[in-house]
Amino acid sequence: MPGSAVAQNNCCAIWSRAELPRVSTPFASSPNAGLRISFSDIEKRFGMRMALRGVSLEIAAGECVALVGHNGSGKTTLLKIAAQLSRPSRGEITFYSGMTALEADVVKRRIGMVAHHTLVYDELTAEENLVFFAKLFGLPDPVARARQSLEPVGLARRSADLVRTFSRGMRQRLAIARALLASPELLLLDEPAAGLDPEGQLWLGTTLAQLHSSGCTILMSTHGRNETQASVTRAIRLEGGIVTHDSGPCGDPYGVMALAAVREAVEGDGR
Repeated sequence: MPGSAVAQNNCCAIWSRAELPRVSTPFASSPNAGLRISFSDIEKRFGMRMALRGVSLEIAAGECVALVGHNGSGKTTLLKIAAQLSRPSRGEITFYSGMTALEADVVKRRIGMVAHHTLVYDELTAEENLVFFAKLFGLPDPVARARQSLEPVGLARRSADLVRTFSRGMRQRLAIARALLASPELLLLDEPAAGLDPEGQLWLGTTLAQLHSSGCTILMSTHGRNETQASVTRAIRLEGGIVTHDSGPCGDPYGVMALAAVREAVEGDGR
């Protein structure tokens, strides 16, 4: 692993207010034709447990979709299948660019994902992490791209620090920077606001709004009210691996999200 100096202090530093106003981001600077996704009768088994039960959904290009539901409802499993990190036990998922169905190896280069676990390398610096992934993506000038990507997430001043010195929120921001490196046409987010302070959530909400306006398709799991939900155009509730509510592309996503929040609060109190 490449070596680097350990940060001397401010291991849990939050973003400085001087950096936060830079809400413009290089990732949203050019329009993307977002991917369209078709989930057809998707089932996923883990041994005897059914995580998804016959999920069929059509996600249009450019939609910003929120997946809501209890922990264990199937949200993360559906995101992993969309990211091609997990295969369905039954059913098919197809990705389209316009009317053209895409091969799996082509799709992988067009997807960015932020998982529940940040999956960054502790013994690399923030910059080294992004350079490594930029090379994996085959991006030109990976060092310059990595440095450019650290600026909007407020980590430019910590670029040479080992990630093991970072707080949970800083790791989350680095994971978001990694997901946006290649200007994805499909962005998958599993609880993206986890670990972020209110200012970090505000930045993320602004960034998602810019990506959505550029045409990027966004599919994310979310819990509770936060700034990331401002751009949501559709909400889907999963319960026990089944789609129980879907606001649809032209419906009221906030009604579904509010209903989910109320039910979770009531059912949670009853446990």
